[in-house]
Amino acid sequence: MKRSASILTKITFGLAIAAGVTACKQTPTETKSTAAVPVDGKATIVYVNQDSLTAQYKGAIDMRKRLEEKDNSARAAVQAKQQAFQRSYVDAQKRAATMTPDQQKSEGERLQKEQAALQQFQQNAGAEVQNASSEELKKLYDKIVEFTKAYAKEKGYKMVLTYQNGNTTMLYGDPSLDVTADVIKRLNDAYEKK
Repeated sequence: MKRSASILTKITFGLAIAAGVTACKQTPTETKSTAAVPVDGKATIVYVNQDSLTAQYKGAIDMRKRLEEKDNSARAAVQAKQQAFQRSYVDAQKRAATMTPDQQKSEGERLQKEQAALQQFQQNAGAEVQNASSEELKKLYDKIVEFTKAYAKEKGYKMVLTYQNGNTTMLYGDPSLDVTADVIKRLNDAYEKK
């Protein structure tokens, strides 16, 4: 019984090896690519380096300056209010020894309201800067997308990808497909015209 099982195993193993050898000897079947190959040899998919675009496009540079000024202004306003509150608090502490209990209570309530107003002002200033940043980024994005559509149509590109270091959706792109410099030049030219 053991011997027939051993023979059966050897036959099965032999057939598996024969099938493998036969499969390896077959000529490969022709596979058809579904990727569109341009007739004229020109690339239909290109990419733009987003890091370079945001660093060199004058519209993005100006946007960053505007947002930085707005942020600095908001920080200065918050800091001025914080300093005013701090002075008021120190002054109240100095006067506390000469105040009646009712005056101390009233002064404490006033300081609490002032502190709450300061916190609300800080939150509002932060939200205002955040909203301005979101609006500016959306405008910039829309402008770049609008330009890119026209650019792609003019150049005959079917797709324009973005590439950004550290946030890659594209792991590799042949440098001949990189149109970043041309896009930046044209965007800057269009930006300076307006």
